[in-house]
Amino acid sequence: MTSPKFDNSYARLPDRFYTKMPPTPVAAPSLIALNDGLANQMGLDLEWLRSDAGLAMLAGNAMPDGAEPLAQAYAGHQFGGWSPQLGDGRANVLGEVVGPDGARWDIQLKGSGPTPYSRMGDGRAGLGPVMREYIVSEAMNALGVPTTRALAAVSTGEQVARETLQPGAILTRVAGSHIRVGTFQYFAARQDREALELLLNHAIGRHYPHVDEGDGLGFLNAVIVAQAELVAKWMGLGFIHGVMNTDNTHVGGLTIDYGPCAFMDAYHPATVFSSIDQGGRYVYQGQPEVLVWNLAQLASCVLPFIDSDKDKAVSVAQDALATFGDHYTKAWKRVFFAKIGFKIGGDAQVTLVQDLLTRMADNQADFTRVFRAMARGQGARDEFVDPTSFDEWERDWDGGDTTIMRAANPAIIPRNHRVEEAIQAGLQGDHAPFDRLNAALENPFADSPEFSDLEAAPTQQQMVRQTFCGT
Repeated sequence: MTSPKFDNSYARLPDRFYTKMPPTPVAAPSLIALNDGLANQMGLDLEWLRSDAGLAMLAGNAMPDGAEPLAQAYAGHQFGGWSPQLGDGRANVLGEVVGPDGARWDIQLKGSGPTPYSRMGDGRAGLGPVMREYIVSEAMNALGVPTTRALAAVSTGEQVARETLQPGAILTRVAGSHIRVGTFQYFAARQDREALELLLNHAIGRHYPHVDEGDGLGFLNAVIVAQAELVAKWMGLGFIHGVMNTDNTHVGGLTIDYGPCAFMDAYHPATVFSSIDQGGRYVYQGQPEVLVWNLAQLASCVLPFIDSDKDKAVSVAQDALATFGDHYTKAWKRVFFAKIGFKIGGDAQVTLVQDLLTRMADNQADFTRVFRAMARGQGARDEFVDPTSFDEWERDWDGGDTTIMRAANPAIIPRNHRVEEAIQAGLQGDHAPFDRLNAALENPFADSPEFSDLEAAPTQQQMVRQTFCGT
């Protein structure tokens, strides 16, 4: 058995980027889930991870040789309000490993105890939010969406106090990095050009090696494209992030920080789930616009690396940001044209998609079930309050390539009520629904009769209308 071999590039940056500190040990850790496939992809020894030493690392009770645990510093705009210092208030990056394919992975414990960035929080995580992030992040990966990943979930043997007492847990989250727009904002607010340049080059090396070091414009353009592609994929799945603050916007174009996230059941563009999004800032239909706003904050941070003349740098950055719409529209068309069975299309296909979505909203039609039924060639009309509304649309559609549609429209998503069922069972010590839901979501585009019940839309009694942040 061998422990992970660490090579910690972020820890080699200056100490103002982080606070080096170990996780806080927990009382009685036990393994809830270990992601064997991801561990193999990362080149980790599964036998070691399942050993006492592996569990001790996943719980934060002991660090293997080479680990350099640290809490990262960052800032951010939260619901549009500026917070000059946020940072990892309940997480430690243990270090980085390089997989067999050369990919570099951060290994982070989430819920690992208080840090200097905790802002009076306890630094812990409840079992419910850990299970939610494990389920949804792994589902997103299987659905083809760039995302942070879940390597393991561990119960701590301790209780955490939120609205009520609940079992504590730790998520082992892995990603190509944990660099956020807010990380850049942290140093820009301090006018720390040296740190910004180091961070820029570090982010380029981790995510955009085709961009030259020091090329702020090349970096900004790459992030714009990655984020446009990302949000188009969210929209194609009916996914609502729920808390798209700049500290939750990843410069590598990954989905990060699954708090009050949710997938729509019945389609409506004005859907909001998050309990903390009282004004609907992060409404489903508003997600692309929010991304532009967040990217503008990133652009302001890298102006010195676009041009030495600030006015010129601002003009160039504005031109770059103006390209987001084209990138997003192209990505949106690719996503939604595939959903109705076309590889390519034009204005007629755009009109078809928009007309279908309008009819779905008017008829309380289930987003996922309508498109999957279309791929199966039957049952879509039954999802509409007025089935003739779909019939009228179908006459204009005249069918699409079902092979394309089956690859674009999942049969199973992590529906809110199923996630909640898994969490509630887990809180009672029963992890079977959690395990079954994860197993079903490994192949979301397959027709799996043994999981057909997970395709069902919620009843009125099962419906989840609000989701909550895990902090």
